[in-house]
Amino acid sequence: MTPQQVALVQESFAKVVPISETAAVLFYDRLFEIAPQVKAMFPVDMTEQRKKLMATLAVVVNGLGNLASILPAASALAKRHVSYGAKPAHYPVVGAALLWTLEKGLGDAWTPEVAEAWTAAYATLSGYMISEGYGSAQAAE
Repeated sequence: MTPQQVALVQESFAKVVPISETAAVLFYDRLFEIAPQVKAMFPVDMTEQRKKLMATLAVVVNGLGNLASILPAASALAKRHVSYGAKPAHYPVVGAALLWTLEKGLGDAWTPEVAEAWTAAYATLSGYMISEGYGSAQAAE
């Protein structure tokens, strides 16, 4: 990721923070719409899960300028996801739901440059997490 992409992700996420509760609802509704099979991995009451999602996104977004600072937490998260039943194939679906949510939440502020920056950020982190959770051969697929 370029420094400009990091800045775009951070600036756009700052616009999502005030609507974080709505954004989290949109995200999970979209995820369960496009991948209904993953719903069983989540609790019935999603309140805490939605808070965890937004808190995790905040940590990641704030740490993008110094990736090494967030990689240990991303590794631990990846390993927890394996224990929850997540598979490498779930990562692109989650990414699609995230990008869709950001597009809806940001409206006119969702520009091609912002979309590209978020796509790069998600690809970087999800590739690392897949490698940590399942080994580097899975990350290359």
